[in-house]
Amino acid sequence: MLTGSSPYHLHLAQNVTLLLVSLSFLPLSTLIVFLSYAISPLARSHYALRKHNRSNATFRPRTILVTGVGMSKGLTLARAFYLAGHNVIGADFQPHGIPPCGRFSRALRKFYALPKPDDTNGAAQYINALLDIVQTEKVDLWVSCSGVASAVEDGQAKEVLERKSDCRCIQFDVPTTSTLHEKDTFILETQRLGLPVPETHNVTSRAAVHKVLNESPRTKKRYILKSTGVDDESRNNIMTVLPRRTLSETYSHLSTIKIGQDKPWVLQEFVSGKEYCTHALIVDGEVKAFVACPSLELLMHYEDLPKDEPLSKAMLLFTREYVRRSGGQWTGHLSFDFLVEERESEKGVEKGLVPIECNPRAHTAVVLFAGREGEMVEGYLAALKGKKRPNINGITNGDELEKEPVSPVGRVKCYWIGHDLVTMAIYPLLFLLLRRITISDFLGGVGTFLEHVLFWKDGTYEPWDPLPVWWLYHVYWPGQFLACIIQGRKWSRINVSTTKVFGC
Repeated sequence: MLTGSSPYHLHLAQNVTLLLVSLSFLPLSTLIVFLSYAISPLARSHYALRKHNRSNATFRPRTILVTGVGMSKGLTLARAFYLAGHNVIGADFQPHGIPPCGRFSRALRKFYALPKPDDTNGAAQYINALLDIVQTEKVDLWVSCSGVASAVEDGQAKEVLERKSDCRCIQFDVPTTSTLHEKDTFILETQRLGLPVPETHNVTSRAAVHKVLNESPRTKKRYILKSTGVDDESRNNIMTVLPRRTLSETYSHLSTIKIGQDKPWVLQEFVSGKEYCTHALIVDGEVKAFVACPSLELLMHYEDLPKDEPLSKAMLLFTREYVRRSGGQWTGHLSFDFLVEERESEKGVEKGLVPIECNPRAHTAVVLFAGREGEMVEGYLAALKGKKRPNINGITNGDELEKEPVSPVGRVKCYWIGHDLVTMAIYPLLFLLLRRITISDFLGGVGTFLEHVLFWKDGTYEPWDPLPVWWLYHVYWPGQFLACIIQGRKWSRINVSTTKVFGC
């Protein structure tokens, strides 16, 4: 992986190589698109499903606005509403003027380009653009699929839209979004609610970091340093466990990190365990859809954890309890990152669930709901039926118990072919030629890639809607690489599913 200190010619070579890869696979990708369009009318499965849903005498098509359709999660939700028979309006940003892949999905009735919030205009233009769309298209429901950098602005937009229109929003308000979005305030809020959290310190200087670390020989604790911001340079430092092996290594590492009052960090106790993430749809305080899956810092392979697994049940219970203790009337997407720590006790080895972060927005794990799109859509549409009225005992209408949320069927596995092609075949081939890996390592990676192609589901491709994946790999990403070359930008990683470029 290249870093900011890597010579620019290596970054240039990386961009040029990826452009050539895109160009070399263009004929094959184009053939697949034409074959998909040719075969799709013969199968008619998606047409039949949409027609069946719309022919129901009690069916009322709604107008749904889905933002973030350039990301896999937004595109997945847009397609789900389309198959359920509804009219879908898509909207998203256009980095460097290049339309996102979701712009070309047949699930959309219309697409709108959105102005990105910036330091000059704030969120005003962005919110006004959303309001214009809602009023022009007579939108019933806005499903917000925020990126990490626009989550708070979407909270501001929710407050404006619900005040100035009849549109309901799957989005938390500003106070809730702000509290959950920031790492430090999330930990403080979780503590306030009486739920477990790892030891956490807010630090605004290297001296503050060293003060905590100086106690580690006595406490035997280790820590992870996390930026409270979203800049890519900071995100590249979060996987280092502190203190390092020697005092000089610790000082040397910290000297490279910018810490100050204007750039605060969080020093969080390192919990040794496996990481998991969740995605939940919350409507009026009720969990309507839920999935948990194993996680990584950059997650590009998704596999659901069965809902009857004890860990999955524990994460669902935590999610419900968090919503209940917070007031119980939230509507939006809620995702948690957990570490599962094994602890010895009198009963043997027990697993402890430790929440480390929260994302108050839709999670890419929504791609795991393949086959349950109709039930998931019903969960979203519950937002249009009016809020539940809690009684004096805190139980909702008619003392009804909360129903089990919609969960994925079977062991759904998702990947992104562009990511796997590069990381499991092309880069390993380069390393093999440079004699940095063995031929068995190379063949193992290629074997895994072929397994994913044959037996896993691509997070962007649908046989009845093939153009978005073609546009993603042959227009959108080449355009971003060209922009990096022209602007002289360096990057360390990209996330194909969220179209995020991690600068360095």
